[in-house]
Amino acid sequence: MTQVSADKAGGENPESATGDRTAIADFGIDTTTVSTAEAVRSYLARVRGGEIGSLPALLGLVVLIVLFSSLSNVFFSLNNIANLLAQGAGQTIIAMGIVYVLLLGEIDLSAGTASGVAGAVLAMHYVDNGNLLTGMGSTVFYIFNGLLVLAAVLAGLLRVWPGVAISLLGVVLTVVGFHGNPWIEMLLAVCVGVAIGCITGFLIAKIGMPSFVVTLALFLAWQGAILQLIGEGGVLGISSSHVLDSVANGNLSVLWSWVLFVVAAGGYAVITLFGHFRRRAKGLVVQPTLMVLLKVGALVALAAVATAFMSVNRSPSSLIKISGVPYVVPIVLVLLVIGTYVLNRTTYGRHLYATGGNREAARRAGINVVQLRASVFVICSGVAAVGAIVYSSKVGSVDPQAGGLNTLLFAVGAAVIGGTSLFGGKGRVADAVIGGAVLAVVGNGLGLLRQPAAVVSVVTGLVLLLAATVDALSRRRAANTGR
Repeated sequence: MTQVSADKAGGENPESATGDRTAIADFGIDTTTVSTAEAVRSYLARVRGGEIGSLPALLGLVVLIVLFSSLSNVFFSLNNIANLLAQGAGQTIIAMGIVYVLLLGEIDLSAGTASGVAGAVLAMHYVDNGNLLTGMGSTVFYIFNGLLVLAAVLAGLLRVWPGVAISLLGVVLTVVGFHGNPWIEMLLAVCVGVAIGCITGFLIAKIGMPSFVVTLALFLAWQGAILQLIGEGGVLGISSSHVLDSVANGNLSVLWSWVLFVVAAGGYAVITLFGHFRRRAKGLVVQPTLMVLLKVGALVALAAVATAFMSVNRSPSSLIKISGVPYVVPIVLVLLVIGTYVLNRTTYGRHLYATGGNREAARRAGINVVQLRASVFVICSGVAAVGAIVYSSKVGSVDPQAGGLNTLLFAVGAAVIGGTSLFGGKGRVADAVIGGAVLAVVGNGLGLLRQPAAVVSVVTGLVLLLAATVDALSRRRAANTGR
């Protein structure tokens, strides 16, 4: 009774105090802060243990920028920087969708030609003023809509409800026959991409066919579909549409460029700092405040400098003014923010990483692995359709080679070079952006140096091989250190 009274009066039970101290010692990582030196040592230990993330790609990007800047006077010109942003945006966007597939240790070899089919339908709808029945011919038109309905049915069997809704929306847009409108055409392209993803996902996740075989077969099938829609040697031009042409070639006004800076950089700073101080107030482990402030400050400063440079008139003619951030920048940023949020802040994202790490363990934990595996192909093909809109806008047309072999290889290469593992369970959407930047710099820099296509292909292949080697070695190192 005396002990109980003492406890109620605020006295400390020696045994309870000892237990509390033991708990704190056991779970100290969740209840203590770390110094700057400890944080640096921890990061270096993770790197030595194989957790290198995007570090090689970032270092390689810096080296490439310094190298090409020293070899070419044009590389750092305003015109070239703006062109560089648009040049690699299409394949980078496709790579952002492929990250989801790679996280499960799968592969989608049909993402490039799937984007080509979406681009071909977009261009045909524009050229024929919305009359796809006349443009495709009755047989192809009915087969096309039948595949959209089939995709919706398969998505329903998988319980991937967004796939059902978007595929059926595609049927409505084609059957009703809306007049040519760039916004309708871009929406239709996304519907086609999602429908393709539903078919791919069903064959792989529900039927159980290997993703390599299925997507290789569909790569060939969709390439044939592009030929059927456009015709051998045919080209469907879309450059006469101001909206479609501006997607990859237009720019925000200077005012809206700075609004984008405030929203993007300011939003990142607010969210990062708010999360940091909230965790700190709750006594959870956080990075040193100085390091967080330096990271946020560096990113905001870099964004401000880039926006200031893009706000300068970069037109070679005094009669025309070209200034502002290219439209592709906010498009990529929106996809990056949404993709990062989905992977880091949702149950779906956690299930994705868990399944990629150990599929059987995830299934036993109650995760619907079949639905999850199918959904990543829906996301991949849907995002690939957005990439098709961007690269079609860049070249101003769609031809039978749209989304061909190089498009796919560069997109997969961008994801892997950025740090996404080919073995599943490790990667971020930001990896695709970093890897896309590396490939864009390689292509742009070698082009400025007037190197032939053979040299560009060899160098790009070596960069991809190096990235795959680093991935394999880092996984081996992580396994040896128990990480």
